[in-house]
Amino acid sequence: MRIVVKVGTHSIATKTGRPDYGSLKRIVREVHSLTAAGHEVVFVSSGAVAAGVEALGLDSRPTAVNEIQMCAAVGQARFIFEYEKLFARKGLKIGQILLTHYDFEDYRRAQNVRKALELLVSQGIVPIVNENDVVADEELKGRTFGDNDWLSFLIAKLTKADALILLTTVDGLLDANGRRIPRVDSTRNVGKLVRAGEKGKLSKGGMDSKLKAVKAAVASGIDTFIANAAKASLLQLVEKKQQGTFFPGSAL
Repeated sequence: MRIVVKVGTHSIATKTGRPDYGSLKRIVREVHSLTAAGHEVVFVSSGAVAAGVEALGLDSRPTAVNEIQMCAAVGQARFIFEYEKLFARKGLKIGQILLTHYDFEDYRRAQNVRKALELLVSQGIVPIVNENDVVADEELKGRTFGDNDWLSFLIAKLTKADALILLTTVDGLLDANGRRIPRVDSTRNVGKLVRAGEKGKLSKGGMDSKLKAVKAAVASGIDTFIANAAKASLLQLVEKKQQGTFFPGSAL
C-alpha cells in the first residue's frame, strides 16, 4: 500500500517554533512502522517557516514575503537535519523534495515529480516533501497549500496513493460538542457537522484546509484519515481504522 502521511506545524513544533524533538521522534517511529510493514510512504512535513521564526528570534510568523522566505530557508535546514538523524537511527534514508503550485500545473514538471517520488519509495527511501516557501509567491492569495494539506492531496493523487493521513493536534474530526467522529461516509455537508477549526500563529492551515483536502482526496478514491499526531498508531489507523476519523475513498 502506498500512503501519504502529512504532519502539521503545531504537531512537531513548540509554541515558539522550536522543533519538538519528542514529537519528531514519535512521528519518525510511526512512519518507520509503516515501512517495516511493507508500505510505501511519502512524508509531507510542515514546520520550516516556524522553525526559522524561532531560530531568528522573531515573535511570530512574519507577513512580508521576503521575511517568510528567509525564515523558510533557515528553518528548512534545521528540520531536515533532525529528520535525517532520526530516520537514520531507524535504518532509513530520506530524500528532500520542495514544491510549489507550478510543479503541478505544468504536466512535464508534474511527471518529473511523480517519477522522482516513485523511484525514491521503490528504493526504500522516505521522501520528505514540503512547500518551497523560499520561492513560493505568497502574495498570490489562495495560492498557498494551506499548511501543506492541499499539497498532501496533490501528492497522493499524483502518485496514485491508496491512503492519505493528515496528522494534527486533535483526535480527529470533532462534532459541535467536541466529540470525535469515527467515520464519515459522506463529505457533502461535513462542514456543518463539525466544530470550526482554528489555526495557530505559526501555521497557515486549520480544519477548513484539511476538509478541503479530504473532500478532494475521497473524490479521487483515496481513503483519508484525520488523526492526532501525538496519539495515533499509524499502522493501526490504516489497518483497523479505529483511531481518528476515517473518510472512505469516494465518500461523496
